[in-house]
Amino acid sequence: MAESRPPDGQASPRPRGRPKAFHDTTEQNTVQSLDRALGLLRVLADAPGLTLSELASRSGQAPATVYRALATLQAHGMAEVEEAGQLWHIGGGAFRIGSAFLRRTKVVERARQPMEALMRATGETANLGVESGDQVLFLSQVETHEAIRAFFPPGTKGPMHVSGIGKALLAWYPAEKVAGIIARQGLARFTALSITDAPGLGADLALTRGRGYAVDDQERAEGMRCIAAPVFNAYGEPVAGLSVSGPAFRVSLADAGRIGALVRDAANRVTEATGGVRP
Repeated sequence: MAESRPPDGQASPRPRGRPKAFHDTTEQNTVQSLDRALGLLRVLADAPGLTLSELASRSGQAPATVYRALATLQAHGMAEVEEAGQLWHIGGGAFRIGSAFLRRTKVVERARQPMEALMRATGETANLGVESGDQVLFLSQVETHEAIRAFFPPGTKGPMHVSGIGKALLAWYPAEKVAGIIARQGLARFTALSITDAPGLGADLALTRGRGYAVDDQERAEGMRCIAAPVFNAYGEPVAGLSVSGPAFRVSLADAGRIGALVRDAANRVTEATGGVRP
């Protein structure tokens, strides 16, 4: 059968679903009211339980504008109001829509059992995260039963250079990708142990590759340690990270080798279960 071609002088039709200005994010191609409403959702997610005036102040919008947006979000179940104190919260509808992200990959489902086993073996909280927008995005967690524990609810994001999962991913990223993330995000200091220079981070990532797991030694929060290893796809590319995190007095550096081996083995099981290969 002859191949169908556009008449001479005419451009090929664009792929369906993408308008001509698909990559144009300038103001004329955004819906301002939608942009403001999504901004309110981010504020609610970061600090749940806010009054109308607090939301207006934090979002930089007029109270009347904020109220109209909240009323619309409430009608769709995206926001809820606590009548007693007139405090606004994220609604169940936002969770249902957000959880659809997890269905994009089978990693979350296949990682559940290895994470539960990892929590039992170490006694610490197990976490699963991916890189999203040059940051670590936590997807799932199996919490320890200890009273003092790490807590990263699904949807939490954080810098990669001070995260066990972040460094586990960076260690196997191409050098140019690591350099790009550093250029865009910087290497901010959070504690006295944060790595804030590219050569120092490079040395840490080389050590991570050599032993197969990364260590966040109180680099994001004082008194908390995290040990992580990467999960790979079918092309040997790091696509997720598995970790255990807990207080430094329980997750000691002397025990990092044992815990690191457990985390690495759990991550390898997820790699195999999802059809990935370790490079």
